[in-house]
Amino acid sequence: MDIGWITRAFQNAGPSGNSSRRAVTFEDGRSWSYQDLHQISNRYANALAKFGVEPGARVGIVMQNSLEYVALYLAITKLGAIAVRINFRLVTEELDYILRDSSPVVLCLDHSMVDKIAPLASSLPIQHFFVLAPSNAPRPSWAESWQILDQGSESDLDYRPNEPDPAMLMYTSGTTGRPKGALWTQGNLLWFSAIQVMRWQLSGDTVSLMTGPMYHVGAMEDIGLPTLMMGGQVVILRSGQFDIGRVLSMIKRHHVTDAILFPFMIYDLLQIENLHPDDLVPLRHIYSGGDPLLPWAIERLQTHFPHIKLTQVYGLTEGTPIVTSLDSPYDIGHADSVGTPLPLCEVRVAGDDSQQLQAGETGEIWSRSPVIAREYWNNPKATEETFQDGWCHTGDLGTMDKDGLLHVVGRKKDMIRSGGENIYPVEIEDVLMRHPAIREAAVIGVPDSQYLEIVCAVVVLRESTSLSEEEVIAYCREHLAGYKRPRRVKFVPELPRTPSGKVTKHVLRSHWSIT
Repeated sequence: MDIGWITRAFQNAGPSGNSSRRAVTFEDGRSWSYQDLHQISNRYANALAKFGVEPGARVGIVMQNSLEYVALYLAITKLGAIAVRINFRLVTEELDYILRDSSPVVLCLDHSMVDKIAPLASSLPIQHFFVLAPSNAPRPSWAESWQILDQGSESDLDYRPNEPDPAMLMYTSGTTGRPKGALWTQGNLLWFSAIQVMRWQLSGDTVSLMTGPMYHVGAMEDIGLPTLMMGGQVVILRSGQFDIGRVLSMIKRHHVTDAILFPFMIYDLLQIENLHPDDLVPLRHIYSGGDPLLPWAIERLQTHFPHIKLTQVYGLTEGTPIVTSLDSPYDIGHADSVGTPLPLCEVRVAGDDSQQLQAGETGEIWSRSPVIAREYWNNPKATEETFQDGWCHTGDLGTMDKDGLLHVVGRKKDMIRSGGENIYPVEIEDVLMRHPAIREAAVIGVPDSQYLEIVCAVVVLRESTSLSEEEVIAYCREHLAGYKRPRRVKFVPELPRTPSGKVTKHVLRSHWSIT
């Protein structure tokens, strides 16, 4: 079975099936039925095949959210090719690295990406470029029109990929440095959808809202593909200029039942003046991840919107994007936990000797499931280090409590070693976020000649508030042991984040030299 089964199944369902039912809807109002999605993805697939795309070949995608993105992704997987989904926010130098590492035969891009790709077009080993652009936009001489893809045959392909076949190459968000390409198989995609359906009973009645960028599993594979698998509808938010008002509008207009909202989105939602429960009546389930949701937000959601189920998730691209979840009504009492493993998923906390630790002991989180990536592309060393005996060594630090709930305390490389003490940034960040003037905070370790490292707090203030470095340090003195208190404070307008909402602390360390 392959991921193209989703549209084939509903296309062949007949008049009483879902072939004419809405499958995907974009923020601009355009919608495609399951029949549309099947036929359009077939067109793209047959056209790509004529341009040399065969099983195992890579097709790069550097595009913003769109209906065409969904169809293109399905088309590539129907061919047994590998979809290389690339972050459109990257600069030319970063794009150059990924495109040379993955070596796609074809690159599909938005018109908005032309200026970034143009300096690379003549030197990249890419045979064809296809640009999705408005009809009145000029097309560069090195690219071909999207209409060529749209004019392919609608006939079904003879080729049928198998579960072990590669399907998708996604470059990790790089919280610790240069990204690595996690290779997913057809089976990974199908099993991840099935696991979510088992956990949350998604169905043909589900209308899910895709708020994140589609190049990331946190948008497409998290909730999106499972909704399509069950015959539901996926509503897609356009990329860029995020505004919580647009999310509210989409929820009301399309009767959204399930939505992924990253923590900063939930904070924005809860800060809307005069927000009434009726404003969120259709919504019955919010999924959140990336960073832990702060206790005040959990409590406010449960108090003012009791009809909404809240689920906090934990995972990573190569090690199962959602491997554990904390679901209502348990979240208020265990807000510092990311919950328990999903069906068919396993989690353990291991020490440096690779032995499983006892409850309450801190070690590296390992995960195992049918959704573990096959390998890192062109990186056997990293593959050997990360994937061992079916387990993914996540690089995250955590503890398992006596009730079997997982607690994430940070990244191994984010742990601060100061004066002989191990310091976990999440504990300090939690204290900082309780201050009424602080909107966001991240804690990093910076070099120090005496202590090896010292604690530095990077802080984003709320509008119309002010704090000094001395006031932040004094506040922490009331709540933290001396060795944990920040010795330096840096104020910034916003924190750098990955597409999944995680703070990129390596960026903070590289952008601010604090000694």
